[in-house]
Amino acid sequence: MNYLEDFPMLKKGIVYFDNAATTYKPKNVINSLIDYNINFTANSHRGDYNNSFKVDDEIDKTREKVRQFINADLKEEIIFTMNATDSLNMVVNGFFEHILNKDDEVLLSKAEHASNILPWIMLSLKKGIKIKYIPLDEENKIKIENIKNLITSKTKVISLAYITNVIGDKRNIKEISNLAHNNNIYMVVDGAQSVPHIKTDVKDIDCDFLAFSAHKMCGPTGVGVLYGKYELLKKMIPYKVGGGMNESYNEHSIEFETIPLRFEAGTPNINGIIAFRHAIEYIENIGLENIERSEKYLRKYLIRELSKIPYIDILNPNSDGSIVLIKVKDKFAGDVGLYLNSKGICVRSGKHCVKMLKDESGFDDTVRISLYFYNTYEEIDYLIYCLKDKENLYNF
Repeated sequence: MNYLEDFPMLKKGIVYFDNAATTYKPKNVINSLIDYNINFTANSHRGDYNNSFKVDDEIDKTREKVRQFINADLKEEIIFTMNATDSLNMVVNGFFEHILNKDDEVLLSKAEHASNILPWIMLSLKKGIKIKYIPLDEENKIKIENIKNLITSKTKVISLAYITNVIGDKRNIKEISNLAHNNNIYMVVDGAQSVPHIKTDVKDIDCDFLAFSAHKMCGPTGVGVLYGKYELLKKMIPYKVGGGMNESYNEHSIEFETIPLRFEAGTPNINGIIAFRHAIEYIENIGLENIERSEKYLRKYLIRELSKIPYIDILNPNSDGSIVLIKVKDKFAGDVGLYLNSKGICVRSGKHCVKMLKDESGFDDTVRISLYFYNTYEEIDYLIYCLKDKENLYNF
């Protein structure tokens, strides 16, 4: 399928392989952002006029669309945040800070994004909880046995990405969640790299919390989602307070709004939330199964062609997701990224917000090529052509 007419950025002559960082926006999302700003600009929360009524209705429609997309039970289980980072901070500071005690254990991995490690480190400094890191196997993946070996009576939380943002491995979250709940452990899932690419059904995987971002799935920046089981959200304390999240207050107390409004203090990213619904609709029209299949074929082709270049090491050849991680021998990754930029190709170099992965993987400075459904075989061919130009690559 040709997406050239749907995505204005695809006409800019840029080859974009940084989709794990953010994604291009289709016209229906862009038009939605424009529509709000020229036709019904208003604030949400109890306005007494038609445009404000429309804003509240549009936000509610997006909340319902997100509920359907991840198969949650209730739209009240959908909280709008700024991004997945904000969502993970919300659940750590609003829920777990109030139920975890000194020496309680949280299981993470060193392959997690900083957003799923740093909030827990901050909580450990504040409350004395213990963080235990699940050992990775020879392919930097997680085996269920390694989780089982770490669980004790003190283990209270397992928090993992469904698909990681560097290795790109797809975890068996359903199996891990089942293990967690059989041991009375909460399951938190970072879905930033999974929700845009594969069907993520919160009832099927039975996670307690799920965090993800709109901008990684053709939506606008500044919009994230925290899903939480309703019974758990009733126990969560708002960690941001202000307008819109309270029913009333006096000199010494606050009566919170209903769920989820109590967790959405202040003016939300109104046009971003509305436009997010159109991004989901666009993805639904393509079909997540088709997106996953397309990325699988693109990745297989990319791996095959990269493997023909003797001075390039492929660091995650057997991962499941749309990410390919490479190292150009005797070449700083940042210089490779800048060289490709000079050729009109966008990739990402460095540690990719996963600064402890080197402790287990042995590799540190890498180039990440991340695909999405609108990428093409012709773009991959051009990338390979540029990487095969050894003289210019190494002299850049």
